[in-house]
Amino acid sequence: MNKRRYALITGASSGIGAAMARLAAAQGCDVGLVARRAERLQALAGELRAVGARADVYMADLSQAGAAQQLAGDVGAAGAWVDILVNNAGATVTKGFAGTTLAEQIAFLELTVVTPAALAHAFLPAMLEQGFGRIINISSIAALSSGGKGNTLYPAGKSFLLKFSQSLNAEVRRRGVHVTAVLPGFVATEFQAANNIPMEEGGASRRFAQTPEEVAAEAWARNEKGHEIVVPGGLPKFAAAMMRALPEPWMRALTRRAAEKYYVGE
Repeated sequence: MNKRRYALITGASSGIGAAMARLAAAQGCDVGLVARRAERLQALAGELRAVGARADVYMADLSQAGAAQQLAGDVGAAGAWVDILVNNAGATVTKGFAGTTLAEQIAFLELTVVTPAALAHAFLPAMLEQGFGRIINISSIAALSSGGKGNTLYPAGKSFLLKFSQSLNAEVRRRGVHVTAVLPGFVATEFQAANNIPMEEGGASRRFAQTPEEVAAEAWARNEKGHEIVVPGGLPKFAAAMMRALPEPWMRALTRRAAEKYYVGE
C-alpha cells in the first residue's frame, strides 16, 4: 500500500491556501495547515478530516524571525514527511515606505522571502532522498512589473520568489522534484480588500478576477507536469506576455499609472 503524500500549505486559512488544501485532500493527500487564525484552521481541518484526510494544524506567524525554522521542527515532531510544499502565505504593507516602520518592512521580507526559502531548505533534502517532491511558490504577476507607489517591497519580494523558483527548479528538476512559481493576477480573496482594490459587482477587478479554486487547480496540475512558471487564466497570461514584451519605459509608465489608483499615501 502506497503511503499518502503529505502537503504542507502556508496561509491556509483562506483564499488560495484553503483552496490548495481542499484540492490536496481531494487528490488523496494528507495536509498540514499553517496560518495565524486558529478558528479558521480548525474549521478547515475538520472539513478535510470528514473526507478522510489527515489534517494537522500548525499555528504560526511566519512574519516573525525564526518562525519558519520553528514550523519545520513542529512538522518533524508531528511525524510528518513533507512531500508537497505550498508557500502561499502573503501580506502587503500598503503605505509608502517612509510612512512605515522598519519592523513592518522586515516582517514583510520574513514572510515573503525568508520563509519560503527556509521551508524549502528544510524539506528539500528529504524530497531529494526519496526522489519525489513538489514545491509551489505563490508569487504574483507583480513580479513582472516595474513597481509603483505603495507596497514598496511587494514587486521585489514576488520577483525574488520567481527567480528563486527558477534557480531551484534548475537544480532539482532531474531528481524528481518540481518547483513552480505561480503568478496570479486578480484573485477574488480577502487580499484584494486589504490592498484597497475594489471588487464590487461589475467592476473591472471583479470581471477579470479568478477564483482561488481556479488558481489552485491550474497551479497544481501544471506543477505536476513540471512547469516552472504558471500564470493562471487567459487574461493574466496575455497581460504577462505584454509585460515581458513591452520596452521598460512603457512598462514603467503603465505600472505606475495603475499603482497610483490604489496608493494610500504615507
